[in-house]
Amino acid sequence: MIITFEIPGTIWVESVNLVGDFNNWDRASLPFQRGRDGNWRVEVEMEPGCEYRFCYLLDGAHWRYDWHADKHVPNSDGGYDSVIVAKLAYPVHFILEQG
Repeated sequence: MIITFEIPGTIWVESVNLVGDFNNWDRASLPFQRGRDGNWRVEVEMEPGCEYRFCYLLDGAHWRYDWHADKHVPNSDGGYDSVIVAKLAYPVHFILEQG
């Protein structure tokens, strides 16, 4: 199944990358693209029924988690990772809010 992650264009950044279990925490393999509406988006294929940890990497230096994720779990760096539970009836967007 395809999940679309979206970040509003009001976030002042030069680049956004999606980093998580699904790409072995590779900081460069899933860059967001800015759409015509100014919002940042990336699509990821995920196995239904699986849980995945993830974070957003802004400008290659600032880690952010998603307030709307299914779960939040502590990570080894003393922060938190977001968790998505991929399910068939899942809304197609995760959205990072400014704040």
